[in-house]
Amino acid sequence: MTALISKPDFPKNFTWGVATSAFQIEGASNTDGKGPSIWDDFCRVPGTIADASDGVVACDHYHLWESDLDLITDLGVDAYRFSISWPRVQPLGSGAFNEAGFAFYERLVDGMIARGLKPYLTLNHWDLPSALQAQGGWANRDTVQHFVTYAGEVARRLGDRVTSICTHNEPWVVAVLGHEVGNFAPGIKSRAVMLQVAHHLLLSHGMALTALRAQGCKASLGIVLNMSHTQAATESEADKEQARLDDGKGLRWYVDPLLKGEYPADVLEHFGTDAPRVLPGDMELIAAPLDFLGVNYYFRCMASAGAPWDINASGHDITDMGWEVYPPGLTALLVRLHRDYSLPPILITENGAAFQDEMVDAQVHDVRRQSYIASHIAAVREAMQQGVVVDGYFVWSLLDNFEWASGYEKRFGIVRVDYDTQQRTLKDSALWYRGFLEARP
Repeated sequence: MTALISKPDFPKNFTWGVATSAFQIEGASNTDGKGPSIWDDFCRVPGTIADASDGVVACDHYHLWESDLDLITDLGVDAYRFSISWPRVQPLGSGAFNEAGFAFYERLVDGMIARGLKPYLTLNHWDLPSALQAQGGWANRDTVQHFVTYAGEVARRLGDRVTSICTHNEPWVVAVLGHEVGNFAPGIKSRAVMLQVAHHLLLSHGMALTALRAQGCKASLGIVLNMSHTQAATESEADKEQARLDDGKGLRWYVDPLLKGEYPADVLEHFGTDAPRVLPGDMELIAAPLDFLGVNYYFRCMASAGAPWDINASGHDITDMGWEVYPPGLTALLVRLHRDYSLPPILITENGAAFQDEMVDAQVHDVRRQSYIASHIAAVREAMQQGVVVDGYFVWSLLDNFEWASGYEKRFGIVRVDYDTQQRTLKDSALWYRGFLEARP
């Protein structure tokens, strides 16, 4: 497994990191003036979270941030990708900012810099302020301007110290799971609303980038998309057409506006009267130049026009999320993006796997996660050898944490968290990652 790759195979300036998000680890949901988010609200709806849990305490990172940063430093990574909780720094999503909330992130960023870690900041990792949802949330175009104002204030305070600012993490998830499927916050089930939300997310991204550049923000600016390599389950024309549609809805619907300034015509036709309302000038704003494109990859997608594809027949390992482990899909995805688009530098902003870990003699022998990470790093190297410019790789996740609708039942961390004691334990995957990173070129 470890023979697949070694760190000297990558450029000296390649960035290695770990990633988390605010709602999943911070806790302190009612502390120091923080306002409620849509995920605070969603957790209170019976039946929405698998174990009926919430993010009130989570990993208590709000209070344990210093020791968590020490832990990150001990791993030997270059960078830490984290998110800001919008309602922590602006409780209503508009109006007054919360100084105590900003003070936390000031301490966090300064703590990273003091430890030699590069801060990679995400503005929206799904925890929209509840007050904005009460006014329609992302379906309301006013939220776009509220986000731009919020982004500008974050950049004004932190933009000279953070390495990178990402506007949105996985707008597909916010739109589709939150507003069409409805199993994520805010729990709406409408395709038309989903599409308007997706448009407003992309629009707010482009407008924020333009505003941040106008105010002289020094950080590298971009967006993070979850993407899969989609292929037909069989060679039938029906399956091939289904694969093109699935790829259109999941990938091209987001990448085409960002990099080509237009929605894909075939997908627009498919959506028909549910298509979003797009005002003159919107597409030009969405296509603001990117300093980087973040790619979150976990699994490939197999498209079938008939019976659903049997994942268990693939012969590959299956994670605790029910996702197939398929590293060649990451290579294929990156090479395809390189072929079809004029790309900015790519960052692999999330990659990892959930497995049922067990603590044995104060150790966690997570061989499958270790294999997952090593094989996907090798897949990144293969894509780079084929000409794709990739500047960094971030493991998801640093810590076991609140895994959204799955609650605390799924563990993605390379560090185990005992939620009763908040004890952190480096799993074998973390020890492997640290050893891999010690082999500096």
